[in-house]
Amino acid sequence: MLPKRFDQARPFATLGAVLLAWILVPLAVKSFARVSFFELQAPFIAAAAYVRDLQEFWALRLHPKDELIKAGHEIAGVIAQYEFSQQELESLRAENVRLQNLLNLPPQPAFRYERARVARRDLSGWWQRLIIRKGANYGLVVGSPVVFAGGVVGRVSEVYGYTAVVDLITSPTFRLAASVEGDARPICYQGGLNDSFKAPRGTVEYVPTDIYASPTSPRLLLTSGLGGVFPTGLRIGRIVRLETSTDGLFQSGEVRVDERLVSLTEVTVLVPLETEDL
Repeated sequence: MLPKRFDQARPFATLGAVLLAWILVPLAVKSFARVSFFELQAPFIAAAAYVRDLQEFWALRLHPKDELIKAGHEIAGVIAQYEFSQQELESLRAENVRLQNLLNLPPQPAFRYERARVARRDLSGWWQRLIIRKGANYGLVVGSPVVFAGGVVGRVSEVYGYTAVVDLITSPTFRLAASVEGDARPICYQGGLNDSFKAPRGTVEYVPTDIYASPTSPRLLLTSGLGGVFPTGLRIGRIVRLETSTDGLFQSGEVRVDERLVSLTEVTVLVPLETEDL
């Protein structure tokens, strides 16, 4: 009877021994093992991403020429609009610099724009992150902001030789100083627990009680520029619900972010120029 009970408990004893041994391993060894394992996976992650790009390429080759010509005309129109917007942007940047000099304001952080393809998505209820196909080989650093056409994507949390991990703004570990459009008072944005089949969302705290938002009258949430990580005025999402906290001093609520966030294929990393000058 005793040997039978021992055989039943052997898997649990083995698991306990392994966990105990891992706890006793020095932190430096754990970090080295983790980085080495990720670097070992990186070529397979990148290869799978390149295969998907190749499949998309051949799928487009099968489209009729008329559709491709029509798409080309539409893209040409979009490029023309972007060229005009670029001219307006340069004019606004020059005006911004002039006003900063007049008011003796500290300059905004400068960035280099590095585009990167998404290699893999790791979306669960506990964390939301992307793996991109660029890393230390392109000068990416931990903490760099990541954006796309719809606003903020997240922040680089880990950098490896040829890949990097990006924590999305929907991840519970992501926090950011923000402000409501038209209101300069800073508030706190944080990701939250997200279900796989629902629209991505986050939460907002320390909202002044005189700000109102509802699903029919949402308020646009932007980066405040505090902390010197994200530039001012980047779109985060829309506040769709606010509730007064128990102390009655502030409000907290729900933020809906861009649904394209979970299906991105390409992002832009804002690499701080200060880190490259060191």
